[in-house]
Formats: sequence, structure tokens, C-alpha cells
Amino acid sequence: MGCTASSFAVGRRKTKPIVPEVVVYAPSMRIPCQTDLQRTLRGLVPRDLIDRLACLRTQIVMVAEDTGGTAATELTRASEQYLSLLIGLSKKEIGIEGLVEFKWKNLGDARSKETSVANIWFEVLSVIHMMAILTLFEANALLIPKDHSGSGVRILSSDCKRDAVDLLLKASGYLEFCIRQVLVRIPSNIKERLPKDLQEGVLEAILIQALGQGTEIQLGLAVESQNATLSVKRRLACEQMIYFSQAYHCLSGYEGNHEWGKKHLWFTKQKFLEAKAAAYYYHGLILDKGSEPASHVSAVCCFLAAEELLSESKKAGLSFCLAAPVTRSPPPWGAMKQLHQKIPEVASRKSQMYGYLLEEEKALQALPDLPEFQLSLRPDDYVFPEIDPAWNSGKWEIQSQSLKEHLIDSEEETEAQ
Repeated sequence: MGCTASSFAVGRRKTKPIVPEVVVYAPSMRIPCQTDLQRTLRGLVPRDLIDRLACLRTQIVMVAEDTGGTAATELTRASEQYLSLLIGLSKKEIGIEGLVEFKWKNLGDARSKETSVANIWFEVLSVIHMMAILTLFEANALLIPKDHSGSGVRILSSDCKRDAVDLLLKASGYLEFCIRQVLVRIPSNIKERLPKDLQEGVLEAILIQALGQGTEIQLGLAVESQNATLSVKRRLACEQMIYFSQAYHCLSGYEGNHEWGKKHLWFTKQKFLEAKAAAYYYHGLILDKGSEPASHVSAVCCFLAAEELLSESKKAGLSFCLAAPVTRSPPPWGAMKQLHQKIPEVASRKSQMYGYLLEEEKALQALPDLPEFQLSLRPDDYVFPEIDPAWNSGKWEIQSQSLKEHLIDSEEETEAQ
């Protein structure tokens, strides 16, 4: 066997590391590690329930490790089944709280330590968080066309974009449930020890970011539509700007200790600056329709601000890509596909056209405020799966452990130590 392994190693070619492309940003996914539920719960929970719990959890572990989190449908289905069984451990008065150490780790990060917490609601939080990140991965994959046709031009159907919005709302629904329904059940002394990925501020930031990216896609669809007015485009750009401003604020206290924190901050900053540039651009176009000189001066101020913000967003985007772990940004897409060209052109043309007004009306050279809007997108409502009927079947028979089984377990525990 050693010869086989050696010969395989000799013929192995070095492969270049793949730098992933990111349209929808998601932190690294957390996956469960093997936990011996059967030994810990033996004598407290019926054997068939223990076996089903252990089997589903092992299935999640193996699929997540083998696929790197790409088998979203299979993992989500197994997670829903696991949750309906898992919740029974908290509702049945069987005295297992604090007995089972649930272990999790960051996928693909060998340096990160396992997190082990003896709390059922930590396990629930971790499973639903994993489902949210999987959904963000799905949305990202959906927005990266597989066939570029060799022309370098990416074509993404409107249906794909709408499906991506649905996935983003679904992911935000998972995260809202984590914050509103699960975190509140975890004791404060355990919450303080949670990984940064599971801290309330980070969860809130990813939730709001998902809504912001959904709005970003809607803005792109509006730009492509002949029926969308400038007012609609401006409103969507302003909403996107507010979402990413809120997300940035949520993250601001976590970047120092959070491994992906700085990268996440650069992403939200880039998206905030892009949205603000778009908002000022469309605001300028609306003001420029006025007949008063002051309207034209304000419009030029908006265009010049948009150009500067766009330039800053490109710098933030580069910093995002270079921050560990290194990623690639896609070519400009959505509204930015048009605005990367339009904003510099319009800023240059209008500042030349109204240059004389800028000189005459220097007192009016103030950047106007953007209008405020109510945010439109809301997270989907996540409905927690119903408790598995087996917990309420009335057949609550606990199999006693024989002396032989007890001695075998004791020997295994001694060897493990």
C-alpha cells in the first residue's frame, strides 16, 4: 500500500490555487465536527432517536467536508431534518442540558480552532447560520455566468437576477431568526465565548448586507428597464446606500479580532461608495432638468461627487480583493456596468457645459442632500421545522445498558484518555 501512495505522489501535478470570484460576499462557512452523540445520550434518549440524530449530523459533516459547501440543497434538507429532531432535546425534560459538547469549525481554515459548546441552542444557531451562508453561496454562484462565450461579455438573465434576490431574502430570513429567536435563548456567559462569526453584530451586518445586495440587483434591473424612471433609480440607489451604511456600522466593532472582519469591512465600504455614487448621479440628472441656474450648479456638484465616490469605490474594491483570503471581483455588472462609463462622461461634459455658472455662482457650490426613503426589502420569514413526531409518540422507552456494554464503553474511554 505504501508503494501505491508513493507512485501516486510522484505523478501528482501541482495545481495553481484557485482564487474565487465574489459577487455576493459571505464569510467562511462553519461546519460541524464529529461529536459522539450516541455515547453521551445513551440511557437518556431512546436508541432510535439517538441513532437518527447521530446519522443526520454525520451526514451533514461528511457532505460539507466532501463538497466544500457546494451541495446546498442536500445540506439544507439534512439540516432541516436534523433541526426537527434536535429541538426535541430542549423540550423534553430529560436532563441533558450541558451534557453534549457540540463541536464546530471553519471550513477550509486549518488554523482556526474547533469551537466546542455544551448548549443545544448553540447547535441550533450554528446549523441555521450554516444554512444562511449556504444560501449566500448559492446566490453568488447564480450571479457568476458559467458560459462567457469567449467574448468577455457576461450575459445574465433577468430570471437569474430575480432568483438571486429571492435567495438573498431567504438568507436574511435565516439570520433574522438566529438573532431574534435563537441568540436570546443562549446564556450570556456562553454568548460571550461565541466565535465572532456568530456574534450578534456580525449576524446583523450580514443580514443587512444581503438586503443591500438584493436592492443592488433591483437597481440593475431598473437600469436595464426602459420603464424605470430616474426617481425609481435614485430611490433604489439611496436604499442600497442606507443598507450598506448600516452594515458597516454593525461591523465596526468587530474587525480587529475577526479573521474575515477587515475583508468584510472593505466589501461593505465598496458597496456603500458605489451606491452613494449612483445616488448622486441620478439625483444630479433629476436636478439638471430644472431651469434655474442653481439647479444646474447643484447637478454638477452631484456629478463631480459621484465621480469622486466612484474612484474611491474602486480603491476599496481593490483592498477587498487583496485582503486575506484573496479573491477576485467580477467585471462591472448591474447598474455599475453602465455607471462606470456614464458617471465620468457626464461629470466631464456637464462641468464644461456649466463651467461659467460654477464661476458666477460660487456661493451655490454646495453638495445637496440626498432624499431619504423608507427601506423596501425585508427578510423572508423563516419557519422553524416542527418537532419530529417521534418525541411525542408516547413510546418513551429507554433501553438500559447491559454490564457488558458498560464495561466496553469504559475501556474505550480509558483508551481515548
